[in-house]
Amino acid sequence: MRGTEFAELRAFAAVAEQGNFARAAARLRLSPSSLSQIIRSLEARVGVRLLNRTTRSLSLTPAGERLLTRFKPAMAEMEGAVEDARALQGRPAGVVRLHSSRSATRQFVEPVLGRFHAAYPEIVLDMTIDDAVINIVEAGYDAGMRLGELLDNDMVALKLGGEIRQLAVASPAYLARHGTPLVPADLLNHRCVNWRQPGSKGLYNWEFFENGHWIAVAVEGPLIVSHREYAIEAALQDVGIVFWSDHQLRPPIEAGQLVPVLEAYSAPFPGWYLYYPKQRYMPTALRAFIDFMRECHQMPAPPR
Repeated sequence: MRGTEFAELRAFAAVAEQGNFARAAARLRLSPSSLSQIIRSLEARVGVRLLNRTTRSLSLTPAGERLLTRFKPAMAEMEGAVEDARALQGRPAGVVRLHSSRSATRQFVEPVLGRFHAAYPEIVLDMTIDDAVINIVEAGYDAGMRLGELLDNDMVALKLGGEIRQLAVASPAYLARHGTPLVPADLLNHRCVNWRQPGSKGLYNWEFFENGHWIAVAVEGPLIVSHREYAIEAALQDVGIVFWSDHQLRPPIEAGQLVPVLEAYSAPFPGWYLYYPKQRYMPTALRAFIDFMRECHQMPAPPR
């Protein structure tokens, strides 16, 4: 197989996995027009259409499905062989594609970025910082950071840090004006700052532990945000009650700017995890990143 033929097949596999030319082009570091030309060249060479393309959708033809099924394992073996050769040099190299929430990134990745790149200068850490819950395999990521309650069962998950507790807080001025809620149901009579998770159409229900089980409260209020940092700012300006993790709220609480309410109903739950799909072969760059994070945050050793 000539180099151009492998490049065409690799480009085809990327388009099939991403389901979108723009995302596949970004992953391959090509322009969408260049990628489209590569796919046309591949289809001309094999003499059959591989993709059904419209302005709104993209799908594999039967021939495309058959080609992807046969080629994808071979591509993984070839890329694995290259990674094995690199590993003999003792210098992990390559790209690690990570999908992580804003909170997990700030807490676990930002403090060690300098150390990681000093230790592994030939690894490119390609990070997407996004609170949306996605399928990292379908989206083309190598690993992700997500709350334990949101993990898929077929993932290898390594715990980051301890448990998390979410708190409802408000400014002293708000509580003086509107009173303090004593039980979770009281929130229905208060002005609350809602959060809509990116990628979701609904609002997040606040969760509390009452009478031995978890309950969800659908609060209402004058403000809805997609990033909860802005909810904190709203609470500081007396807009209403907000709900977020103890870790994020601790500085304004300790400064006396925000006051916790309903603490007796705020139970801890499993926190953040670094996770990745089970796989026969793990690229050396991904293994180096996982091992580095494990050592920095005292995580258990991942399965080999």
